[in-house]
Amino acid sequence: MVHPFRTLLGVSAFLLASAVMSGGVADAAAGVAFLPHQALYELSLVRSRGSTTINSARGRILYNFSGSACEGYTSDFRQVSELDAGEGKVTLSDLRSTSWEDAAGKSYRFKIDARMNDGDSKPVDGIAERTGDHITVKLKQPETKTFTIDGAVVFPTEQIRRIIESAREGKSLLELTVYDGSENGEKIYNTLTVIGKPISPDRAIGEPDPSTTSDLMKTLTRWPVTVSYFDREAKAKEGEETPIYAMSFELYENGVSRSLVLDYNDFVIAGTLGKFDVHDSKPCN
Repeated sequence: MVHPFRTLLGVSAFLLASAVMSGGVADAAAGVAFLPHQALYELSLVRSRGSTTINSARGRILYNFSGSACEGYTSDFRQVSELDAGEGKVTLSDLRSTSWEDAAGKSYRFKIDARMNDGDSKPVDGIAERTGDHITVKLKQPETKTFTIDGAVVFPTEQIRRIIESAREGKSLLELTVYDGSENGEKIYNTLTVIGKPISPDRAIGEPDPSTTSDLMKTLTRWPVTVSYFDREAKAKEGEETPIYAMSFELYENGVSRSLVLDYNDFVIAGTLGKFDVHDSKPCN
């Protein structure tokens, strides 16, 4: 996904996958077990505001997550989105992404392919390896390139794990710097996560979905979470504090998310969970 609509839900779809994935390291101390699953999200326009007028938006995200703490975590998804700005101005974006992250957050592989309307695809292919106090990124596409980034940067599954850990500890704020391979494979985001009070399993749900009616999910606690993404370079150069975009969702303690909202400042997109299927998982030896 890209912002604000760099590829019209292109980069944002990729980052959204980071949120909905059941990824991360199994936290033995807290008894966390992340759930392999498939989820289908229906996208729609919530509202349009500011200088950009959007009449309608629609689309789908199909997301698959699998793996375990011993073999690492794999996520595959495809997002197709259509944005109608009126007067025949319709933008269609198609994003496909596959990523793998080891449970220790030391290695991250990614392939992303984004296309807008009838334009050429823009593939990104690379691997990031954590060594000591730095991370080495090796890109195959869009061009062969090797560079290093700060070792304090986290990958997407590690980001979600830390959010859940913070929520369990009763913390309301979490700042992380995240690398996910989006854009041209060189983008790094500063993020600020705001975590609300836990939602108990017995609280009434205004709009049930397949996650809230699942027997596996009914007994789990979840938290309202908002993650704001900032352009790290813009902030460093210009003191920019306005987020590129923010996404809100309810995050279950097993990593599954529901009630998604993507705020691009000029317009807001909702992602409603339309289908939710649990995959079989293999226990670690």
